[in-house]
Amino acid sequence: MASITRAAARRLCSATLTAASFKHGESRLGAIMAHNANFVRSGAYNDFKVTGNPDALRCVILTCMDSRLTHLLPAALNIKQGEAKIIKTAGAILSHPWGGIMRSIIVALYELRASEVFVIGHDDCGMRTVAPASVMGKMVAAGVPEDRLRVLEAAGVDVGKWLKGFNSVDESVLTAVRAVKTHPLVPPDLKVAGLVIDPVTGALREAAAGAAT
Repeated sequence: MASITRAAARRLCSATLTAASFKHGESRLGAIMAHNANFVRSGAYNDFKVTGNPDALRCVILTCMDSRLTHLLPAALNIKQGEAKIIKTAGAILSHPWGGIMRSIIVALYELRASEVFVIGHDDCGMRTVAPASVMGKMVAAGVPEDRLRVLEAAGVDVGKWLKGFNSVDESVLTAVRAVKTHPLVPPDLKVAGLVIDPVTGALREAAAGAAT
């Protein structure tokens, strides 16, 4: 089947999602699976085949899960499909040296032949304003027993600290850069850069200590 344009694929396949009416709390799984069947049947996947050279950049990117960056960031960095390993987390925060994020970076370096790491935060990041107490209140409202939070606290788990974001995106990015550079399992000559992207224009700048962001 001949490849179709991404715009055409979206028009052809999106009806199953956009036409569906969801009640609060209702799963979207059924509509997603119906959309997926149309996506595969129409050959729309042809528009997403690897077009770049996986060895051209050999880089791994740690960035934020903000949906505004989904297509903007690769386009702003001139990254083609398949050219970079992109790891996403809330705020591009690297909070633990032995957590899943750092493990993914390590695997990218040694198994996927990445040789450079970019930590990319963004302006107007929601992790600057996240309020741990508010999040925990929403947990309780959603059905998490309040005494469970107290038990965790008694066991030494500081949920509030775990949920806390940052005051400056630049400082947060630089903290992640230092965490990667000083990790005992990364090569001593590993190149690690910290950047901040504008989520509207895609403009990039280097993260700077003391920046008022």
